Amino acid sequence: MNTRLWTFLGLALVAAGWYFVAPTSDEDSPLPDFSQYADVKAKKQAFFDFLQPIVAANNQRILDDRARLGALADTSDEALSRRDRRFLDGLVDRYEVDTASSSEDQRAELMVRLDTVPMSLALTQAAMESAWGTSRFAREGNNLFGQWCYQAGCGIVPKRRGEGQVHEVASFDNIDAAVASYLRNINSHRAYADLRAARADLRAANQPVTGNAMANHLLRYSERGLDYVEEIQSMIRVNKLAVLDGV
Repeated sequence: MNTRLWTFLGLALVAAGWYFVAPTSDEDSPLPDFSQYADVKAKKQAFFDFLQPIVAANNQRILDDRARLGALADTSDEALSRRDRRFLDGLVDRYEVDTASSSEDQRAELMVRLDTVPMSLALTQAAMESAWGTSRFAREGNNLFGQWCYQAGCGIVPKRRGEGQVHEVASFDNIDAAVASYLRNINSHRAYADLRAARADLRAANQPVTGNAMANHLLRYSERGLDYVEEIQSMIRVNKLAVLDGV
């Protein structure tokens, strides 16, 4: 499988309950035609300007759910309202938490999974995976992150799919849905358990969670392995995206 800066977002993470200032965005905005840009710098700027508020809005939803989850930390199962029970069950299902584990363990695991992905990382991966929004899969299926699916008709069949392979490149109704799916993938798939653990350790130590650091745990995102990770980190550096992570 296969990401400049615009107005800096105010982002404050505080120990008890983080507050994230997210810009408004039109979730149904169609993907612009980035191939129209002859100037590389202008194309990058336009790509980041378009995608950043959508990533921010999705990260905000995660923080909202995390805050609600935290507010229920001291509530026993017996004292949960039906609404709160549905909320917790929905999170367990969405983030693929082991339903055989205890309620206490489920909530603890949700606190690890229910967290934001650094802006610099999301923007960089989107740029890499979608060729700055110009790939066939981005244009035809709003897929900016190279995500696959495995049911016939779930997406777009790759022209170079190998014999015997059944995967398709997932298709999304809009970019907002693609971003939401990407964040869920990072926060639930077992391939990124190390990323989530490292992120939780940084949170506990009141240290910044950066795209550069989290990229180290994406060896399994691409068959390119370490080369993929190093390209992400290089793009974050070259495009000066670390500032979006508050560092």
